[in-house]
Amino acid sequence: MATDNLQTSQSPATEALAGGDPAPGSLRAWLACIRPKTLGVAAAPVAVGLGVAAAAGHSFSIPVALATLALSLLMQIITNMENDAGYTKKKAERSTRNGLPRATANGWLTVAAVERAIKFCILLVALDTAYLIAVGGWVMAAISAASVIAAYMYMGGPRPIAYTPFGEFLVFIFFGLVAVGGTYYLQCARLDAEALLAGAALGAIAAGVLAVNNYRDLDHDREVGRRTLAVVTGTYLMQRIYAVMIASAFVFCTILAFMRLELIFMLAVFIWLPSGIVLVQNLRRRKGNELNAVMFGTVRLELRMAFTMTAAGILGAAGYVLQWL
Repeated sequence: MATDNLQTSQSPATEALAGGDPAPGSLRAWLACIRPKTLGVAAAPVAVGLGVAAAAGHSFSIPVALATLALSLLMQIITNMENDAGYTKKKAERSTRNGLPRATANGWLTVAAVERAIKFCILLVALDTAYLIAVGGWVMAAISAASVIAAYMYMGGPRPIAYTPFGEFLVFIFFGLVAVGGTYYLQCARLDAEALLAGAALGAIAAGVLAVNNYRDLDHDREVGRRTLAVVTGTYLMQRIYAVMIASAFVFCTILAFMRLELIFMLAVFIWLPSGIVLVQNLRRRKGNELNAVMFGTVRLELRMAFTMTAAGILGAAGYVLQWL
């Protein structure tokens, strides 16, 4: 997910990272580009897919799970690096942006070096996908290819998705339906409604993270010509859209819980409903850099929901096993 800021910082973008600027080409420079704190968001849908597969599909393979996780992490890394290099190539950096500094924009890494790293990661994706094709068939080739293309097109190409109102929808599809559904499919050799509902629940919150990111940078994005969903809809409607994203995650989990007995523990996600309500309220009350706290909170909500859903799946699977003992 290509959000501009998923860790605490002293924004705006012109401020140095804690401890001073990274040396050009250093490990810290690469970490600033890769943004490892976003990797939890990539791992979350895989964990949920595995939990639902164990409970509803009664299937679990550790090697396949590890290969699926590696693919998701690589796709997040590719997206982050393309986002960093893409903004620099398009000279789309302005002082009004409130995210973390970008490695290429600050000269810590060259665009050429980042693009070489992206190609290397794509090679790793191809090798990982070759194994997953052997497990799940050629549909995995289509999923991997589509994911790489989407990661590139978010900020690359003549018409980047980041400049359109469709960024949140892309996140919902790939970090929700595709990631959770694909994980489930690889474990169970089929795609069931339970997997799609779980993916929709997690994808809705993932889309909410990007929604807050774009809502925060609405003025900056309008200045550089980006027509994000926040720019197109305006503040009032975007606040309502974010509320729907958060609420729909709980609705999807409720439907999921009543689809079969093994998934009833999915109702445990409601312990996080008060946090979701507070986030919706704070989006309306805060402005500028204050919205970073709302975005961090949405990330935490996604990770907490993912953990709870995964644990619920494991408990459901354990209950299924115990009834046959």
